[in-house]
Amino acid sequence: MGPLPDPVTPAGRDGLAALLARPGRAVVALDFDGTLADIVPDPEQARAHPGAVPALTRLAPRLGSIAVVTGRPAGVAVRYGGFAGVPGLEHLVVLGHYGAERWDAVTGTVHAPAPHPGVAAVQAELPGVLDRSGGWRGTWVETAHIENKGGRAIAVHTRRAPDPQAAFDALRGPLEELAERHGLILEPGRMVLELRPPGMDKGVALAEYLREVDASAVLYAGDDLGDLAAFAAVEKLRSEGLPGTLVCSGSAEVAELAERADLVVDGPSGVVELLGALADRLGGRAS
Repeated sequence: MGPLPDPVTPAGRDGLAALLARPGRAVVALDFDGTLADIVPDPEQARAHPGAVPALTRLAPRLGSIAVVTGRPAGVAVRYGGFAGVPGLEHLVVLGHYGAERWDAVTGTVHAPAPHPGVAAVQAELPGVLDRSGGWRGTWVETAHIENKGGRAIAVHTRRAPDPQAAFDALRGPLEELAERHGLILEPGRMVLELRPPGMDKGVALAEYLREVDASAVLYAGDDLGDLAAFAAVEKLRSEGLPGTLVCSGSAEVAELAERADLVVDGPSGVVELLGALADRLGGRAS
């Protein structure tokens, strides 16, 4: 692995220094899609970067924990990430559905509350809403991929549409109305519109987890608009005295994250290199 990159901000440098000084109580938190896994047209085909698990197995034993914070169901992220039953990943947790679900590597089980009833109602109405939206002309099945996130959220992906941005723009208003009608919120992302219950976001999930484990420092890496809440949580915690470093898994599609990050890396491959460099610095054994 290459050298550990230097954050461009004083707060980011302080956060990284604190992590290196007391790794046994530090947390590295990571988004999944676009951060540990490349974005692909069909989200069901997303898989962790080939170097992700080897890097994590070297790094995790040196840290207090590693948390994967994702909008996906926890079990799906575990499966697509290849995290289950891997020696060295005992300190890994997956906070799925923005923290509504949790998988712990130590037990290999998922804990979750009952789903919000609005999600099922949205699922039932969604085909008609898509079919009535301008430009779809009855072909929504072919141009939009509907992802039911375990009954806890619905995501409509437009990346496979002939004009993904036009489809995204055409659907945003109707889907926002649909979400509001059933007590949900609409969260836009990288060619995806997600309808989910309010009060669920990566910032809430991350902050609660950091308090639970009494973290001494945090590094958070993400790539999409949904990660802005986690960035804001880390910024707030920094103002309260918890050192933290914000990493953007670089993408031309989301400039907002790069502008607020302490460090920008080149997509999932750059994240893997960063994890490996951290492991090298902390003496993690190469496999």
